Amino acid sequence: MSEQTPHQNTSFSLNSAGTGDRTGDQASDQTGHGYLALPESGSGPGVIVIQEWWGLTDHIKEVTDRLAGAGFVALAPDLYGGSITHDGDEAGEMMSKLPAEEGARLLAGATDHLLGLDAVTSATVGTIGFCMGGGFVLAMAAQQGEKVSAAVPFYGVGQGVPESCAGITAAVQGHYAEHDESYPVERAREQEEQIRAESGAEVTYFYYDAGHAFHNDTNAVGTYDPDLARLAWDRAVEFLGEKVA
Repeated sequence: MSEQTPHQNTSFSLNSAGTGDRTGDQASDQTGHGYLALPESGSGPGVIVIQEWWGLTDHIKEVTDRLAGAGFVALAPDLYGGSITHDGDEAGEMMSKLPAEEGARLLAGATDHLLGLDAVTSATVGTIGFCMGGGFVLAMAAQQGEKVSAAVPFYGVGQGVPESCAGITAAVQGHYAEHDESYPVERAREQEEQIRAESGAEVTYFYYDAGHAFHNDTNAVGTYDPDLARLAWDRAVEFLGEKVA
């Protein structure tokens, strides 16, 4: 059974975040919600964290907190409106009920909100996401253009994976698994070349001897690899630090 996340601590307007017609139960909702974490200094570059198909879980909160600990102002928008689950079948159903346009609209609102915060010192944002969120990282980069300077998808899947990457201007650093049954490595390599060819953006993909979700330290699908997770995380944080300004 799905639960309600306790992690929402901020809200943002969606009134100017149009990305097309809206569908679904949230069609009349003009407010987005999420989890915001500030660095100890109180200010820093902005990063959007995009959830896995489980929702805004403890793990995503901790990822957001870790980014704040590294000096970023990090915002994880809640794409499910408060619902989380620990059941794979239910997570798949919840993901399938999120229209790509609605996810993009929430991310657009979160981007504008983050850039408008006094605590954010950068003129652009970075974005990092995992599983479903990794797909939306690329969609967000394509749709938000020059507002996004760094995009970090981890084994991105789902409805957020864009058909066209022509709008991407951000530098892209991808982290993909060689034994990923959800998004085979051959597709990841094709995507890498597609982004490079269609956008002209700086693109670097890393491939790991691991399975899908190897970064998730809750071991939600039994594939967590602490050494590879640490390596990928260190690469991602360094990249965000270099590119988000």
